Amino acid sequence: MNADTRRTIDADIRRLAEAGDVGAATSVALRAYGPEIFEFVAALHRNETDASEVFSLFAEKLWKSLPSFRWDASFRTWAYAVARTSSLDFRRAEKRRAARVVPLPEGSSLSAIEAEVRTVTRSYLRTERRDRFAELRARLSPEEQELLMLRVDRQLSWDDLAVVLHGEDAPPLRADEKKRAAARLRKRFQHLKEKLYEMGRREGLVGDEG
Repeated sequence: MNADTRRTIDADIRRLAEAGDVGAATSVALRAYGPEIFEFVAALHRNETDASEVFSLFAEKLWKSLPSFRWDASFRTWAYAVARTSSLDFRRAEKRRAARVVPLPEGSSLSAIEAEVRTVTRSYLRTERRDRFAELRARLSPEEQELLMLRVDRQLSWDDLAVVLHGEDAPPLRADEKKRAAARLRKRFQHLKEKLYEMGRREGLVGDEG
């Protein structure tokens, strides 16, 4: 999906949301961004059942939070922030043995769309060929996998990454705060690349420099 397509989709979501049709806006959002969001949470949680539950939490939170979205970032960036918050909420609730999902509105098409996205994307992930570099990535911490996936696979800008990792329910970052956060993320990413290189060298996947 290119930038022009995303802008068109975001405009449709915003138009529907501002017209008060949050259900339709959420439907458009789930169909457009649901598959890549499910891949994101599946990479973070690994366990298929957990990933499915996190995606359900994400869909519910997206629907509930959309009316208060300030549109000070792209919808896609905000959606990743919502997904990350849902993942963190699930991990915290899991520790308390209290993670439960509130169903999406009865009689709407949202539950069906959510289930469709999960089923189709899950099937794709099962058949996707995993290479040895993917196995290396699986050894990283959830925070490292999150940073790597958002920067490399999703190609988020440093500013967008700062917004996602700041949290969708936190006060918006000022320009100077975003700049500092982006600089810290660049350093983290550089350390992560060095770590991956060393892991790959030990596995014989990359040669020694020099």
